[in-house]
Amino acid sequence: MSKYILSIDQGTTSCRAILFDKEVNIRSVSQREFTQIFPQPGWVEHDATEIWSTQYSVIQEAISKVGAIPKEIAAFGITNQRETAVVWDKNTGKPVYNAIVWQDRRTADYCKSLVEAGKTNYIKNKTGLVIDSYFSATKIKWILDNVAGARAEAEKGNLLFGTIDTWLIWHLTRGKVHATDPSNASRTMIYNIVTKSWDDELLELFGIPKSMLPEVRQSSGDFGYVSSDLLPGNIKIAGVAGDQQAATFGQACLKPGMAKNTYGTGCFMLLNIGRENPLVKEDKILTTVAWGRKGHTTYALEGSVFVGGAVVQWLRDGLEIIQKSSDVEALAKQVPDNGGVYLVPAFAGLGTPHWDSYARGTIVGLTRGSTKAHIARAALESIAFQSYDVLKAMAVSSGSDLKELRVDGGASLNDTLMQFQADILNKKVVRPAVVETTALGVAYLAGLFVEFWASAEEIEALWKIDKEFEPKMSNDKREELIYNWNKAVEKSKNWVE
Repeated sequence: MSKYILSIDQGTTSCRAILFDKEVNIRSVSQREFTQIFPQPGWVEHDATEIWSTQYSVIQEAISKVGAIPKEIAAFGITNQRETAVVWDKNTGKPVYNAIVWQDRRTADYCKSLVEAGKTNYIKNKTGLVIDSYFSATKIKWILDNVAGARAEAEKGNLLFGTIDTWLIWHLTRGKVHATDPSNASRTMIYNIVTKSWDDELLELFGIPKSMLPEVRQSSGDFGYVSSDLLPGNIKIAGVAGDQQAATFGQACLKPGMAKNTYGTGCFMLLNIGRENPLVKEDKILTTVAWGRKGHTTYALEGSVFVGGAVVQWLRDGLEIIQKSSDVEALAKQVPDNGGVYLVPAFAGLGTPHWDSYARGTIVGLTRGSTKAHIARAALESIAFQSYDVLKAMAVSSGSDLKELRVDGGASLNDTLMQFQADILNKKVVRPAVVETTALGVAYLAGLFVEFWASAEEIEALWKIDKEFEPKMSNDKREELIYNWNKAVEKSKNWVE
């Protein structure tokens, strides 16, 4: 009898494996961080081989912690940091270059040239995306153009591309399956979300051979079996989704008009818009595939904040004003307000709704009375302000006004931040009992395919509230804070020339 679904949650800074039981209790967790590589300012890389070895080790550890045997695991699900690009030799399995991470800005100038060439609407109408170095296509092109011999090998059919889900599937199946799902494919800037296929015209524009690309399969579907030499038991990989789409499914935002915000390294807000024509004219908001299931495609609007929880890591590792990330709340609560200090964490540029690759981090409003507590509070508030900017743009695009926002991710456990978020949004913020919604969402997708759970209705019934945050701030105070935040953002824009 199957007892568990195993979720692989491969994030930007760590690899995790989580075992869920049928009542969505977390029975086992294993997590390890891996190396962040910063070769130049604005460049961010990962060692893809280290990601695979780290991920495999936490899978083994999570299973051994509860003494599970392979036949007790109904299926694997994989959720992953999106847009990060890996190119590898299909014969040796070795990457030709480090994985170029979604945060990486090295192709910003090339993206600017595409905008100046009038390609914005052309690409938006096919992919639902704005032109930005955030997405995979320009990263692939950079590798092919800058790694000696890479383009020639790609044109011979010897190189493969994948986002991290594809890289892990390929290793777990010992090279038998080279596949992705539509939620990850839709983040590459070469996948047509209207025709639901790789787009030949975009491949030609970016100079990417089609032979490199993975097969696109349903998010809740068959991705082959884990190789028996890695883990005996013929365990099926049955669910794959990019981390933010997985979190949306895990939050049971299964009906149009429902939205969630995940507070991780970045912040990502998704609004379910159903199965209709996905293209939105508003150029500041992305349209993305939420998931593919039972032959249907569900779409979402998405807003992306590049630096969310990562600003707290910067306080810890860069400024060293806290020892561990959880210390930030106590430090911020030492002062009643931000004291006029605003921190714009544009360390990797600004995402939605600004899309400014040349913005950089800024702290304004400092006086002799400013303390590290004010900076900590400003850092926390920046997460909420950026999410406010996203929600405001999303409301314009969708023509609808949210009643509540479901929240998850590590920083959602910070009550001070969540109350401030409710205040700034002037909306109810709802935190679920299980905040590991990214891993849970892909567990659901895998579990539905292998009938571990019976239906979407069963999943909706499993979603439970932990805490609700109602707005308490006066309108005058809210408007003053937002006005000053907007001034601070303007100071950060177009800093790099």
